[in-house]
Amino acid sequence: MPATDLRYRQVHLDFHTSEHIARIGADFDAELFAGVLSRAQVDSVTCFARCHHGWIYYDTTNSPERRHPHLQRDLLREQIQACHAQGIRVPVYITVQWDHYTAEHHPEWLCVTPAGQIQGTPPYEAGFYRKLCINTPYVEWLKAHVQEILDILPVDGLFFDIVQPNDCSCAYCRREMLDRNLDPADAVARQEFGRQTVNRFKQDMTRFVRQSNADCTLFYNAGHVGPRHRAVAGAYTHWELESLPSGGWGYLHFPLTMRYARTLGLDCLGMTGKFHTSWGDFHSFKNLSALEFECFQMLALNARCSIGDQLHPEGRICEPTYALIGAVYSQVKAREPWCRDAEPVTEIGVYHPEEFTGGHISLPQSAMGAVRMLQEGGHQFDLVDTATALEPYRLVVLPEAVPLTAGLRDRLDRFVADGGAVIAAGNGGLDEDGRGMGVRALGAAPFSPDFVLPSGPLGKGLADTAHVMYQRGLQVEPDAGAEVLAWTELPYFERHWRHFCSHRHTPSAGRQGYPAVVRQGRTIHFAHPIFSQYARNAPRWCKQLFLNALDLLLPDPLVRVVGPSTLLTALNRQGSANRLVLHLLHYIPERRGADFDVVEDVIPLYDLRVSIRVTGVAGVSCVPQREKLEWMDSDGRVEFTVPAVQGHQMVEIELD
Repeated sequence: MPATDLRYRQVHLDFHTSEHIARIGADFDAELFAGVLSRAQVDSVTCFARCHHGWIYYDTTNSPERRHPHLQRDLLREQIQACHAQGIRVPVYITVQWDHYTAEHHPEWLCVTPAGQIQGTPPYEAGFYRKLCINTPYVEWLKAHVQEILDILPVDGLFFDIVQPNDCSCAYCRREMLDRNLDPADAVARQEFGRQTVNRFKQDMTRFVRQSNADCTLFYNAGHVGPRHRAVAGAYTHWELESLPSGGWGYLHFPLTMRYARTLGLDCLGMTGKFHTSWGDFHSFKNLSALEFECFQMLALNARCSIGDQLHPEGRICEPTYALIGAVYSQVKAREPWCRDAEPVTEIGVYHPEEFTGGHISLPQSAMGAVRMLQEGGHQFDLVDTATALEPYRLVVLPEAVPLTAGLRDRLDRFVADGGAVIAAGNGGLDEDGRGMGVRALGAAPFSPDFVLPSGPLGKGLADTAHVMYQRGLQVEPDAGAEVLAWTELPYFERHWRHFCSHRHTPSAGRQGYPAVVRQGRTIHFAHPIFSQYARNAPRWCKQLFLNALDLLLPDPLVRVVGPSTLLTALNRQGSANRLVLHLLHYIPERRGADFDVVEDVIPLYDLRVSIRVTGVAGVSCVPQREKLEWMDSDGRVEFTVPAVQGHQMVEIELD
């Protein structure tokens, strides 16, 4: 695979422009364009060959009818030449499955629902979201389009957009499924065929591109990267994690997705937007603090940065937008020396439910809850799948919806025998017969809500009284030799129209019920779906029980910071520089409007006491300020105090 020149300060510059707008690109000034980008510290900008409207923005001889009817210049070539003169890379954007022109002129190439309707935008609604099927002759036209770009333009990279598996019932898909002895009336078979089709397309397109260009970067965007991408990673040079927190993804999407994507062996690029909402939100501006948080979190989790923007149809670059981007990218540039070639230092692996449930932008609730708890607890962790090597980890978590397959049970048995630990919750970590690690599920719990009575070390920080568990758990039976760490208490009765009490649920009757938390050696199983519950309404006692369980199995974590749960931590290693770098971030997203969270104010933290499990320390400094800190060794840990965190602070731990 060719080496990837993945820059740290990128812009993804949308240019979806209607044929009903005149003067397309008329005000484009190449020198101003590249100069504004350069002054904003941008080192790569993705520019458009063809947009979702289906229009082309360079001088095409292959498809002159698709050149935007009001474009009077070779816009993409001018953008590339101007940027190259400033040392700025220009990956080229090509739409794949959304193309309004093609949808209008070739309806036979559209994806079709099982009901025989076209997928996407109905005929009398605004939008270009009808999907083209990549199992039709459209692909041959697309290849000719790509070949022309490779032949006539200097191409640093190709960004293929909207490349997603589809449940398609078009004539081409039905015919091929029948030829392969597959039943197109079977929804499961169609969906699997759709996954195979999109993977085949990516692999074939990558081979096609490599015949003409051996070095350009290649990415196929689907709005999300998850476990289904592992099988086709060879078609990519890197991952780009589209994740606009205000555009439907939310503030948890990027850290969850990035903690998985970075385990797949390719460099990663995080992608947010300058928009207040999402793509196409012209003349809007993200709060500076929000854009800082989003980019600094990318650095902390080992991704490069990309900020989405959209060029005005007339080609004028918006200088206030790049004043905003430059204010952030100047800080990113100063931090880069402590981010290049860094690798995460983690000790916990969380199995990704999406491997079993499928998924897109809407992430599995149990994964979201686990990530929130671990982030708020200051732990260092990755998202993993069943193909991930477990040797780097000391403990793994099986959230709800992660089954204990025979292969996974064997791996976890070896992992525990070698000193590892396992925490599972709800139906996570159970095989098809309901057997887990230390427990056997007898079925759904007979009461919901029921109550957990914390006790001993598992109840640290919680009152010695019943705590409600809102979602129905399992009735489990401990294996021989297993220890019940906490029991349920039962309500008087299940809420029903014949018998109910008060507004919500019946209180505890003080009767001991079935086990709530069971430990067998180095495994702990929660009978309740604590991760899904935390994702839904965040009961602190669910998180506290989980963090206490972690303390039982992992009493000496990599990082300890005395600070609020809103503080995010990430520990990285730079082997070439022989140092660790600790990232501390304190930004608080708030739901100030009904639609999404925002970040506006930075609330500083002072005098944070930090302890990291490491030996052989030669010095500790706040960077990039290069302010040395006093530190001390204590039982295999280095301890120091960070004077202040103004949003984001990196700490260098120099090693002997």
